[in-house]
Amino acid sequence: MKDTFCRILLMLCLIQPAVAADAPDRLARIAASGQLRVCIWPDYYGISFRNPKTQQLSGVDIDNARELARDLGVELQFVDSSFASLIADVGSDRCDIAMFAIGITPQRQEKLRFTQPHLSSDIYAITTRTNRRIQAWADIDKPGTVVVVARGTLHEAVMKSRLTAAQLRVVDTPAAREQEVQAGRADVFMTDYAFSRRMLDNSDWARLVSPPGSYHPTPYAWAMAPGDDRFHARVEKVLAEMKRDGRLLTHVRRHGLDPMLVP
Repeated sequence: MKDTFCRILLMLCLIQPAVAADAPDRLARIAASGQLRVCIWPDYYGISFRNPKTQQLSGVDIDNARELARDLGVELQFVDSSFASLIADVGSDRCDIAMFAIGITPQRQEKLRFTQPHLSSDIYAITTRTNRRIQAWADIDKPGTVVVVARGTLHEAVMKSRLTAAQLRVVDTPAAREQEVQAGRADVFMTDYAFSRRMLDNSDWARLVSPPGSYHPTPYAWAMAPGDDRFHARVEKVLAEMKRDGRLLTHVRRHGLDPMLVP
């Protein structure tokens, strides 16, 4: 896996100069418009979550986006996106950057350019309190078990490669995977640390199943279109400063996601 990861990074570095030569100056465009467009997934609890009652946004990457806009001296516009539409949204210039704790995977690296990671999470499972089949992680990959994942998430690709006996069901939305488990049509759905917090904080039926040790930890970062070295370098500089001066740590702690922090 490490060798594959490095080969992909090398290929991206080799093609980067040719792409960058034809890329527009995004920093100049942002300055001219006075606006930074940031793609978010508004259902991501603790990361980029829109409260359904108040319509207010909160989360680590909401705070981080505000810091980036402040550094650039422009206003901030949030653009609703999702993991399923992420690559299309960034590639079609719906936003300047996607900031919603995006897992760095080889498949996404072929289409997107990432910052250094700022968060990380392993995979967790959510089942019901009444499910007798699933008592521990070892009970998941067994005949008769139904595992559900949301389309476009990193969990889809990981579980397709890791499950050997359980049935995998892919649904179109995160809400659908919750409904499948709650209704008893599936035994577990796979998620990360931040979203598991949402389930435990807000659902009286949900029960967390954690892997013993490490299962598939993934680094999370912000993503933008390939090319434009100047914009990428500016974003990296802001992120490095936030790590160094403690602002990132403050944001992470504000939302109770300390275990996800990448120093």
